[in-house]
Amino acid sequence: MTKLNREEKSWALYDWANSAYSITVTSTVLPLYFKGIANNSGVAATTSTAYWGYGISIATLIVAILAPVLGTIADYRGYKKKFFKLFLSLGLIFTALLAVVPENQWIVLLVINCFTIVGFSGAEVFYDAFLVDVTDDDKMDKVSATGFALGYIGSTIPFIICIGLIVAAQTGAVPFGVSAASRIAFVITAIWWGIFSIPMLKNVEQKYSIEPEEKPIRKSFVRLLETFKNIKEHKIVFMFLLAYFFYIDGVHTIIGMSTSYGSDLGIKSTTLLVILLVGQFVAFPCALIFGRLSSRFSGKKVILCSIAIYTGICIYAYFLKTELDFWILALLVCSCQGGIQAISRSYLGRLVPKENSSKFFGFYNIFGKFASVMGPALIGVVSQATGKTNNGVFSLIVLFIIGGLFLMRVPDTEKESKVLGVKAGI
Repeated sequence: MTKLNREEKSWALYDWANSAYSITVTSTVLPLYFKGIANNSGVAATTSTAYWGYGISIATLIVAILAPVLGTIADYRGYKKKFFKLFLSLGLIFTALLAVVPENQWIVLLVINCFTIVGFSGAEVFYDAFLVDVTDDDKMDKVSATGFALGYIGSTIPFIICIGLIVAAQTGAVPFGVSAASRIAFVITAIWWGIFSIPMLKNVEQKYSIEPEEKPIRKSFVRLLETFKNIKEHKIVFMFLLAYFFYIDGVHTIIGMSTSYGSDLGIKSTTLLVILLVGQFVAFPCALIFGRLSSRFSGKKVILCSIAIYTGICIYAYFLKTELDFWILALLVCSCQGGIQAISRSYLGRLVPKENSSKFFGFYNIFGKFASVMGPALIGVVSQATGKTNNGVFSLIVLFIIGGLFLMRVPDTEKESKVLGVKAGI
């Protein structure tokens, strides 16, 4: 961090802020809280897992539809920050509202969570696009990896507080139950996310943009359609995005549904929370290591290595039986989940024209979010059809294989990509 300037530090710190949502709401407390409420209402374990997957799919579908349109509009000077603030506010408000949903209303909880996903994911589109505004190409891998690394460490603080509350509630050390402790955790998450977003709001501004036009919304749709019509001119970018579409699907699905999977295997909720906490400390140095490796090798090689690890994870998950197996699986996931996301983000940042970064990061998001529609739904369908969650997780292997095959068609180095991109008119 000492080698980063103020804008780079402020940008990276937002990962510290919003990762509290990622681990508490997306991966741990809320999925377990939801499954407890749904199961107490008579919903079968595999069915509640399927509904959770369907809910994530609906929310991410909404973001996927909005992202490229709003991203194209945000390329106009002054718009990127406005959209970031809008979605950040949406995410903060609905995360706090999770705390007031009645305990028997599991469907309402699912709907509220959909809004938190829209807010979180929408803000992330513009946050990612700001990467080109805060740093140059040479430092992009380092800054992106630093952001993810900070996210892993920063998220552990509110996570430990939340775990402490839940464990204290289970042991009777506090005058309220586990349900109330979970609700407090949602409020803590919203407060943490909001406070540490302030440096980003204060110090990061849009530097690369296009000049505003009359009727910007209509013109943005025209620009978006022109991009699709001239897709050959952006062949390198879209080939990478196509690969990203498949492999990031598996990554996001494994992250989002890991606790539901562990719960179906009979692992206690407190054990799942401890495993994921330890995983955060493993992911922190690994994200930084991936940033260093990408400066020594090509970004493509680092991503392909991660895809190979995730393919092995899917195979291992099929044979998962014991708590030790889940420990091993979780640590393998944490060893490369930050790296593959960080290098993918910076790889794209070097490929796209900076003045159109929001538009292309909108496509980046739509490819990722449409993938996240397919992944959870795939697990839900396969799990329900076979009656085994193991089969659902194993089915994700197809996505990693396809993503790896497409990525192999992308130029081996960023330098070669730029040369080909210039020839193609990017």
